[in-house]
Amino acid sequence: MMSVARFWRKIPQRYNLIGTRCTSCGRYFFPPRSFCPECRRSGKIVDYQFAGKGKVVTYTVIRSASEQFEQMTPYVLAIIELDEGPRTTGQVVCTPEEARIGMRVSPVFRRIGADGESGVIYYGTKYAPAD
Repeated sequence: MMSVARFWRKIPQRYNLIGTRCTSCGRYFFPPRSFCPECRRSGKIVDYQFAGKGKVVTYTVIRSASEQFEQMTPYVLAIIELDEGPRTTGQVVCTPEEARIGMRVSPVFRRIGADGESGVIYYGTKYAPAD
């Protein structure tokens, strides 16, 4: 379980797709990195807000899920290649029949889950078809 302090520190990434960019070589990183593997110590890392638009590289359909997510099944879970280059995993808000490799997607703000029946509700970025 994630500590409360760590959870709140992760909010910019979860809600705003905040990653980093190396101003030396131009590479983008999501999740954020504090060190560029290409430039090493000479690289200067700065925060970068991703637009979130991208394409589906591959996907799977989740038909059997844990208790927390079972009411959402079936749902599409995909690897999304953001237009800036990094890849991230996310849920695509569409039917399994609509999902396809190469499909353009845009970010949408949706409910992710909750801690128990009367617990905290978590929101974050999912993806919707952009075609």
